[in-house]
Amino acid sequence: MPRSEQGVTHDRYMLIPRTAIFVRRGDEYLLLKGSPSKRLWAGKYNGLGGHVDRGEDVVSSAQRELLEEAGITADLWLAGTLIVDAGDVGIGLFLIVGENPQGELKGSQEGDPEWVRYEALGQLPVVEDLPILLERIHGMRRGDPPFFARSYYADEGLRVVFS
Repeated sequence: MPRSEQGVTHDRYMLIPRTAIFVRRGDEYLLLKGSPSKRLWAGKYNGLGGHVDRGEDVVSSAQRELLEEAGITADLWLAGTLIVDAGDVGIGLFLIVGENPQGELKGSQEGDPEWVRYEALGQLPVVEDLPILLERIHGMRRGDPPFFARSYYADEGLRVVFS
């Protein structure tokens, strides 16, 4: 359908597409420790990933981000989606799992990639939703149906609601 027939108007809720990649190796996950100079989550652990560029599909974006931020490749699959309420605009976060990592880790200006045991997450400074998302992803296998979730802040703090 051409753009003129998409019904895009500025009064509608818009989503910015992003990827969050969680490569796993046994009971370990490849996480990125944010660079101390990062504007957001400096010194905290998060998945790898970033914006989906114009003309990219979600998996191609995740492959590019994984190579840029960690210097590796992996077999990728969609684990779920999370709509993050960011006010007037939302974030459409595609949660990607990677398996069979290939290559040697290298850091980037975003931070340093590190293999972290799943059980060690509670002792590390992490972004707020990371433990919630990894708990959901940890038991998933390729071929499982993807999950769907949304997150927002309420009086009691961050809420992540799974459908």
